[in-house]
Amino acid sequence: MKFYDCHTAPSPRRVRIFIAEKGLEIETVEIDMRKGEQLSPEFRAINPNCTVPVLELDDGSRLLSTAGIRNYLEDLHPEPPLMGATAMEKGVIADTQWQIEFNGFMGVAEALRNSVPGMKGRALPGPVNYEQIPELAERGKLRVRHFLDNVDNMIGDKPFVAGEHYSIADIDLLILIDFAGWLKLSLPEGAGNAQRWYDAVSARPSAKL
Repeated sequence: MKFYDCHTAPSPRRVRIFIAEKGLEIETVEIDMRKGEQLSPEFRAINPNCTVPVLELDDGSRLLSTAGIRNYLEDLHPEPPLMGATAMEKGVIADTQWQIEFNGFMGVAEALRNSVPGMKGRALPGPVNYEQIPELAERGKLRVRHFLDNVDNMIGDKPFVAGEHYSIADIDLLILIDFAGWLKLSLPEGAGNAQRWYDAVSARPSAKL
């Protein structure tokens, strides 16, 4: 297999940590998005969506999304289970991950892609150019603030965000909080549960990747 990565982007990091937690070693190809390599003819031939991550399988077929790659690897390498071991665990993890995706990642992306000068004309990832909408940037920041304000309640007294075991929900929440720092947004003061959780998951070796 071959993993197309970009160390400066959050989505590939979601897979990179997943791969590390599974104890897998996969050949990696770095795509420099700051130089626009994802838009090059060579990479378009690999992924017409012009996005990373991509996982190229041994037979030459490719998976083009974080969800697709992680589901494939989870099925291929079920231990340790990062998407739940029981029906209930799988449901809770999927629910929690969806909240992080919808209210967290989408908010940060909305804010950044509609405000950063370097993304002018590139307000959405992919092969088509879209202009920035400043109002969406402000709405995105508001969404992220509201989300971060609720993380303490999401964690509660649990060791991990979706329950007793580390999962993709922890991976995604960690990356979301780090990603929100690009907007100078962080966990609110006094969020003791959230800070305890963040310190613990940040200390895992995989979090350094």
